[in-house]
Amino acid sequence: MLENKRIGFIGSGMMAEAIARGLLNSGVAPSRVTAADPDEGRRNLFSSVLGVAVTTDNTAVARNSDIIVLAVKPYVIGYALSEIGSALTAAKLVISIVAGVPTDFIQGKLAGDIPVVRVMPNTPCLIGQGAIALAPGKYATADHMKLANEIFAAVGSAVQVTEDKLDAVTGLSGSGPAYVYTFIEALADGGVRMGLPKATALLLAAQTAKGAAMMVLESDSSPADLRDRVTTPGGTTIEGSASLERDGFRSALIEAVKAASDRSSELGKSK
Repeated sequence: MLENKRIGFIGSGMMAEAIARGLLNSGVAPSRVTAADPDEGRRNLFSSVLGVAVTTDNTAVARNSDIIVLAVKPYVIGYALSEIGSALTAAKLVISIVAGVPTDFIQGKLAGDIPVVRVMPNTPCLIGQGAIALAPGKYATADHMKLANEIFAAVGSAVQVTEDKLDAVTGLSGSGPAYVYTFIEALADGGVRMGLPKATALLLAAQTAKGAAMMVLESDSSPADLRDRVTTPGGTTIEGSASLERDGFRSALIEAVKAASDRSSELGKSK
């Protein structure tokens, strides 16, 4: 469905770069991508490294694109929408990756029935391994969602949710990489404590996390079933697992997701 669609980025930060790279790697021609940003360094990267047209003119990008990706900081979203509003029509699709900003806020700044899709990506999109949730605004159709899904499938695994679930997504996959980094760091530190060199421990910890995640994604078994396969009666794994349970490992992660989700909800209400 992306064939011949022109895609414009309002903002060209790291996440916009990840999406643009994914699109180009999937076969979208650089001539169909443009980006606007006030920062000369970011414009130079998009131009010289990605080979796409760049400008400081947000309105021009919106006017000349079929799909407009809003990738600005939350505190400037209102200003950006006021700039591009006159260039938007119901024939265009607006995709927002702006954290904490509801589609109602975006649509309230625009005239007409502009289709908006709100997206919560995460940082592994930078290496094409993102976990991405997409939620339709009130004017977004099934075809709009197919377009958005095609874009984000280029940088990871995308799922559709209702917008009221995006705070939970933020707490889980949006903030989740930080929890996993902490887990990997702590797992490696455990190896160091038991005598392994730091570099060796970190490699083993990171690869263990990667391999275990792949097992979950590529197996029909639940995480609990996979865990049971490596847990023998009276063995080492059950001792380690029991220690994690005693120290509240599981409940700590559950509470971390809740805390981040609650904070996302608070930020959204401040708009």
